[in-house]
Amino acid sequence: MRTCWVLDHPAHVRMLAPFLRAGQSNDVIIATRRPEVEGLLDHGDGNLPRRQTHWVERPVGAKRRRLALNRWRSSHAFLRQCNTEGSQPIERIVVVGASIELLAWRSAILRSPLRSITQRWYISDTEVNHIAHRLALKAATHFVLPTHWDDAIDGGLLAKASRGTVHRLDGLHGHVHLRPSIRPASVSNPPRIMVRRLLGTGIHDDDELISIPEEVFDGLLVTNADEDAFEGDPWSLVSHLSAHDGLITQSVTLASEAVLLGVPTLLISAAKRGFLDRLEADGHPLFRWTEACEGEAWHSIHAQFLTGLHLTDALDPATWPDARTQLAGWLGAKLID
Repeated sequence: MRTCWVLDHPAHVRMLAPFLRAGQSNDVIIATRRPEVEGLLDHGDGNLPRRQTHWVERPVGAKRRRLALNRWRSSHAFLRQCNTEGSQPIERIVVVGASIELLAWRSAILRSPLRSITQRWYISDTEVNHIAHRLALKAATHFVLPTHWDDAIDGGLLAKASRGTVHRLDGLHGHVHLRPSIRPASVSNPPRIMVRRLLGTGIHDDDELISIPEEVFDGLLVTNADEDAFEGDPWSLVSHLSAHDGLITQSVTLASEAVLLGVPTLLISAAKRGFLDRLEADGHPLFRWTEACEGEAWHSIHAQFLTGLHLTDALDPATWPDARTQLAGWLGAKLID
């Protein structure tokens, strides 16, 4: 089945890479212009096959409505061109949270559909992404939502998604593309900590972003991996992370990936996600702080994180679910690695 894969976020590139490798040579990509996504595609050899790629803008900022409409039109024109020029039409679109491309099977003006695109897959693990959910409900035929999805904060997506086919993934998105790893036997002196701060341009950042005070880094050997500022091979970020003693971050995505790899993580964010609750319930080394970094309780959680760097050998997290095989089965993909 010829597929259009939509790559909107660096974590989504990593998650969908195995399925692109298992896909057809005439599959196509729609990718969002953001430095980390561009870096992953530019350095994708060995990780991501070269495919015809159409670049679109990220609909954020004051002009986000206009950008979103232009993206819809641009993506539709690209898909129509693929159907005109190729011997096989596009039959499926797969997106992770980026629902504009699900609408793009129809024209934004004439609403004329590309009837070959009979499957439109919407994958999400972010309950609060309500705008994307509403758009997905207009076009998606398949929804992939984790079993730990919190429908109390999803804006009604799960209840309304039953008009299509709902697949419940047993695991986090990180379970799809990561592998369990062995932690270092001892903690460095001083401890090696990766730090990832966000730029604050994301759709949820206004309500979720909390500043990380500089004194948090006292006595630590810090590696900077801030958004758009990681200087290494973009495909090595996660493996580079697993070699550190801990992570301090504003990113819920990287926090989830880190603790799945057994890296103690201090997440400083007001974000609410079902996968964060599951990680805590499953015993992963996640330390969450959701307010301004001040007061006795803040100093207590910071101290717990520093102590937790030395206690990873006592962890007994839940069994690693085979979400990768589960998703592959739904997508009809025969993974090659």
